[in-house]
Amino acid sequence: MSSGTARARARRPRNRWLPRKPSSSWENEVKHANIALFVPHIGCPHRCSFCDQNAISGAERPPEPADVTAACETALQSLGSRAAEAEIAFFGGSFTAIDRGYMLRLLDAARPYVRAGKVRGIRLSTRPDAVEPEVLSLLREYGVTTIELGAQSMDDRVLALNGRGHTADQVRRAACRVREMGFSLGLQMMTGLPGDTPEGAWYTARELAALSPAEVRIYPTVVLDGTRMGKWYRQGIYQPPGVRESVPLCAGLLEFFEDQGIRVIRLGLHASRSLEERLLGGAYHPAFRELCEGELLVQRLLRGLAGRVPGPVTVRLNPRDRSKFTGPHRQNLTRLAELGWQVTIREDTEIPAGQILPELE
Repeated sequence: MSSGTARARARRPRNRWLPRKPSSSWENEVKHANIALFVPHIGCPHRCSFCDQNAISGAERPPEPADVTAACETALQSLGSRAAEAEIAFFGGSFTAIDRGYMLRLLDAARPYVRAGKVRGIRLSTRPDAVEPEVLSLLREYGVTTIELGAQSMDDRVLALNGRGHTADQVRRAACRVREMGFSLGLQMMTGLPGDTPEGAWYTARELAALSPAEVRIYPTVVLDGTRMGKWYRQGIYQPPGVRESVPLCAGLLEFFEDQGIRVIRLGLHASRSLEERLLGGAYHPAFRELCEGELLVQRLLRGLAGRVPGPVTVRLNPRDRSKFTGPHRQNLTRLAELGWQVTIREDTEIPAGQILPELE
């Protein structure tokens, strides 16, 4: 067994809304800065069951080179000294599959900012079946630093059912190729897809961790009107997991990847007006990541109290974690009270964020 596989061994499982942004913008979840431009649909030979990238990204048209320049100049002013650590990011899922001339024009517009040291590099997302050695060599010449692969699942049955058009083995080969050619590797997965299960999500997570990515994104399934999944939902063929079912699962996945030293740079979809207008169901919540982080705090507290008789307890935590721990409308405190724990919170800046220390009275 390889060290990567052993490191990703299974462990027991233990929907974030940002203000609406234009299609060229920057994101900073988990101290991660991108100058993001969306290239929706045009490079993808498939239409996955869940996919409507125009609604997901809020993009109305593909960006032109002038848009790349404008986004970079705006971000340089807004990010200040942080810009030197930012990446110009081409999102949309199939950047290396778009028309080659158009792809090069976008990269030509981005490259001067990399060469001048104004940004750290270029990031892109693409399909696992669109990263052959020739295109990777080309991307390296243009200053691309990070390549994210949309794996979504590592179960071939789930991939086929949802029209992904690639296999799990293609994900494995593509990930190895990306890393071997010196790029930082990002991987994306989804939970709650038709045909998938929580156990299947854990299998996908373990398989992705074994590929040693630097970072991952976790997207709980959201059903949009106008997609094939939306049709299945209206026909009653498919019922997506909601927020209540998805938060414990995604909280466990978040902890799993963090334990492997793999950053989770996004948990849940960006908000946009078009997404909200077409939302039918699924695990969409205005603070999905915070819900998952709050769930982790509760689970860590309960693990620390295992075997104790329920009663009054004081918990010490970092001030930044207070609202996460209490939850919306103090629902986590209510839940703990139902288990017999009367919680008093004491803020302590010495406690690392994400940790919690119980003190029995």
